[in-house]
Amino acid sequence: MKNNIRKLREQFGLTQQELAERVSVSRQTIISLENERYNPSIFLAHKIAKSFELTIENVFIFED
Repeated sequence: MKNNIRKLREQFGLTQQELAERVSVSRQTIISLENERYNPSIFLAHKIAKSFELTIENVFIFED
């Protein structure tokens, strides 16, 4: 699943570690998400979107 995490993280001036701490995951999880090697649970997707004050649809790109 494609996502805008790296772009949003950089716009908000956050490091990977800072975002990881905000959503209670490891920095490695953020790296995997940014590199699209890992699809998050709906719970984690919600936490990430909420940390940017966006909807899940604004962070993650669902493809058919």
